[in-house]
Amino acid sequence: MKNRRLADHLEQMQQATVDACAFVEGMGKADFLADKRTQQAVVMSLVILGEAATKVMDLHPDFTQGHPQIPWRSMRGMRNRIAHGYYDINLDVVWDTIQTALPALLDQLPGVLDRSKASGVSGRDDPPAGTS
Repeated sequence: MKNRRLADHLEQMQQATVDACAFVEGMGKADFLADKRTQQAVVMSLVILGEAATKVMDLHPDFTQGHPQIPWRSMRGMRNRIAHGYYDINLDVVWDTIQTALPALLDQLPGVLDRSKASGVSGRDDPPAGTS
C-alpha cells in the first residue's frame, strides 16, 4: 500500500468528520435512531476517522503529542469499539459524539492541518526508527 503523508491523514479525518455531521444534518435524535442507513453511514465515517487518527498516532507520535487538544486516543478507541463489537454499538454515544465532539474537532482540525503543512512534518509515513 502506498505510504501516505501526515497531511493526507489529517485531511481524511476532516472529511470523515464533515461527512458524519452532514449525514445527520436536520435530523433529531429520534430520527437518527430510527434510520439504519444514516446510522451505518455515520458509523463508517467514525471508523474512517478513527483509522486515520490511529495512523497519525502510530506514524507521527511527536505530532500527536504536540497537539494534545485533539482527542487522538478517544477516536482510536471509538473505532476499535465499532470495528470489534459492531452489534454492541451504543447509538446514544454515537449521537452524542456527532453533536458535541465532532463539531469541536471540526473547529480544531483546520489549524492542526495548517500546522502540519507548515512544520514540514508532511513527509512520507516511514515507520518510527527501530520499529521495522
